[in-house]
Amino acid sequence: MYAITIPEPGGPEALVWDEVPDPVPGEGEVLVEVAASAVNRADILQRQGFYNPPPGASPYPGLECSGRVAALGPDVSGWAVGDEVCALLAGGGYAEKVAVPAGQLLPVPDGVDLRTAAALPEVTCTVWSNVFMIAHLRPGETLLVHGGSSGIGTMAVQLAKAVGAKAAVTAGTPEKLERCAELGADILINYREQDFVEEIEKATGGAGADVILDNMGAKYLERNVQALAVNGRLAIIGMQGGAKGELNIGALLTKRAAISATSLRARPLEEKATIVAAVREHVWPLLAAGGVRPVVDRALPMSDAAAAHRIVEESGHIGKVLLTVSR
Repeated sequence: MYAITIPEPGGPEALVWDEVPDPVPGEGEVLVEVAASAVNRADILQRQGFYNPPPGASPYPGLECSGRVAALGPDVSGWAVGDEVCALLAGGGYAEKVAVPAGQLLPVPDGVDLRTAAALPEVTCTVWSNVFMIAHLRPGETLLVHGGSSGIGTMAVQLAKAVGAKAAVTAGTPEKLERCAELGADILINYREQDFVEEIEKATGGAGADVILDNMGAKYLERNVQALAVNGRLAIIGMQGGAKGELNIGALLTKRAAISATSLRARPLEEKATIVAAVREHVWPLLAAGGVRPVVDRALPMSDAAAAHRIVEESGHIGKVLLTVSR
């Protein structure tokens, strides 16, 4: 098969479409013939040499894919060759085939085409696990999403609205904010021109955000705590603004607030399977009903992964950028 390899870390040009051995599904795994994968920020970090796959994972980038089941490993039930699926991966999505633990497979939702389904696993699992399983967003509460026009942001807005919460977003252009509004965002904040702490305070009558989904890390830590409501929950899922910040514990105590920080890739298989099962139970019906949809900016051939990485690095997209395999 062919896959995107990284012979040496570097810029987008470090991604090489090359012939490699086919994966073989092990016990409890399913072999998927890939139709599409999606570009995530973690893929860029891996390409740069900063985010290696966990032990035993595929060395190729790609944290999600869609495709068809090509073979079943030992002790797999509930799936059959030919099933159309999408999958949460620890790596290997940028390839023609990938071996996936069966617990990380999802059926392609009704109303979503096979390739577009590649945009779903990482965002739905990230948002559902952090915003709902950990931060317990409830109807009537306010969710603030940083990077509202990203793949995760566009899904978080839709899921918040689906459960009866309000959605606030930050984004860097009027066009991105307009797209967030089309998805249901109630509070639109241009982070280049407005202070999100002030805007959240005004929009909520001084109460603040009940849950904040943050991809920035250190850069926003202090202001995120300021923006939280009493009993608020801050869920950190990225470090685009740095890894080390100063935390005012007094402010946290005053608000009786909580901070969580998670990643998906290195979690034990059992934890991933639990998250995937919850997503299938709670999110898949919303997708089938059409109230929640994946947002895809564009799709490029997988052999053009370098071009796709440049688009994502420049933040020149809304939603997800897909990489497709032609046969």
